[in-house]
Amino acid sequence: MPNIGAPELAIILVIVLVIFGPKRLPGLGKQLGTGMREFKDSITGSTKEKDEDEAAPEPPAAAPREVARTAPAEPEVLTGEARHEDELARRGGS
Repeated sequence: MPNIGAPELAIILVIVLVIFGPKRLPGLGKQLGTGMREFKDSITGSTKEKDEDEAAPEPPAAAPREVARTAPAEPEVLTGEARHEDELARRGGS
């Protein structure tokens, strides 16, 4: 079996970067990690939901929040192009 060292790994990473691009690389890494985690969990027989149910007690009910009363805001005055864009937006046109 061939030995894979640092130079070989660097070449592989450069090839992957050229093929997939820098924008898709983080998503691919996340998918790979998720897949490996699911594979490990399926082998060991444990599930994330089962572990969370056992570890996390139910949170207490939240107290109702009081709404602060504020003065109504003054209406915005539109002029020129902004008025035209606002009318088009209300009509659903472009």
